Amino acid sequence: MSAHSPPPPRSPFHGWVPALVTVAGSLAAMGVVAALGLWAAGAAGLPEGAFGPVLAAVLVLAVGGTVRLSGDAGGLAGAEGGLTVIPLSVTLTGALVLGWCFLRPLRRRTAVGAPGPAGWAARVAVLWLPAVLGLALAARRTFEVPLGDDLLGDLGELFGVRPVAGFAADVLPTVLTGLVWLAGVLMVALLMSRGAPLPPGLARSRAGARPAARAVVGLLLASVAVALVVALVVAATRGRPAETFAVILLGLPNVAWPALTIGLGATWEGRVEGPFGLPMPRVLDEVLRTPDVSELNLGSLVEHDGGRWWWLLVAAAVLVAGAACFMAAASPAGVPPWQHAVRLAVALALAVLTIGSTARVSARIGLSVLGIGDLGEGLSGQVLLEPRLWGASGLALLWGLVAGFAGAWAVRGTGRRKR
Repeated sequence: MSAHSPPPPRSPFHGWVPALVTVAGSLAAMGVVAALGLWAAGAAGLPEGAFGPVLAAVLVLAVGGTVRLSGDAGGLAGAEGGLTVIPLSVTLTGALVLGWCFLRPLRRRTAVGAPGPAGWAARVAVLWLPAVLGLALAARRTFEVPLGDDLLGDLGELFGVRPVAGFAADVLPTVLTGLVWLAGVLMVALLMSRGAPLPPGLARSRAGARPAARAVVGLLLASVAVALVVALVVAATRGRPAETFAVILLGLPNVAWPALTIGLGATWEGRVEGPFGLPMPRVLDEVLRTPDVSELNLGSLVEHDGGRWWWLLVAAAVLVAGAACFMAAASPAGVPPWQHAVRLAVALALAVLTIGSTARVSARIGLSVLGIGDLGEGLSGQVLLEPRLWGASGLALLWGLVAGFAGAWAVRGTGRRKR
């Protein structure tokens, strides 16, 4: 072949197969983790054909979608409810697999410029859209609700009432939030990547922001790893391993990341009533099971269950200090300490804002027949947990400033700054 021969024509499917692998691999990983978590939680006992829709609903929630709870029994009975919770173990698994698969082809590119990453992201988005749409359409199911043997059951039998309750994903909000979730994961992946090509201006901005982003993401993953070790110890020593593994596979970051913010001094507010509750640790359920909304912070935990909860403060301090030192060591020489402090403070505050937005829980369900069977009886219950978001973000800024300064001086003193 001559040296001046034109390159061979590209296949019309060029780039689409890796994009399909990226989308399919991410959803498959999420599906496996969610299915194992549901199985550990006892979902294998659901009525025939219900496991699939429930699994689809968990995946919808994992990408930020919404699921509506509803019920009906003609004009004699009604049900109401709502569910806002993100199974963050499933979300984190999908984000890690998606980010890795997205960056792998970009590392092999030699051409630098926006069309490479932009075109690759567009292919992934085009395939992601119908996948999320399919999940939203599949996440719907209706169940017949037993009324029991008490007065409520007698009334139902007398009037021939057979109430049904079910769930269904809100299709349009799910598709929109799914696309926002995808964009967020891809942006974070590009920000943390060292080899993915970007235009010169964006590449310079990424070079300055990458150490802080990698440090804070490492901090979040380290907190999940610590929580995993604690959960495994609990499963081995305190019994009920199935329940603990359900929490690990469905919502371990839902426990680890709020615990991190509490260690930083943040306050969460919540309430638990009825047969439902927070599965792990038990002390959270106990602190929040009060007639009114309760505060969840270091003070309330120590007051309720002794001084061992001060370890949350120690763990948070160690993790933030480690992130500060990592960021300083990974930054180029000559960056002043105040700049380290500002970058870490901003990154940590954004992380806490993200935790507050994704780890909050709101669930309420109830059934009534002829006005009897109030929302506090039988099948009814409520779980609420949300942070005082701006106070938590302000504390994160303060921690980031102090740790950023200290980490920069510590790394400078050891002479291990990257040259």
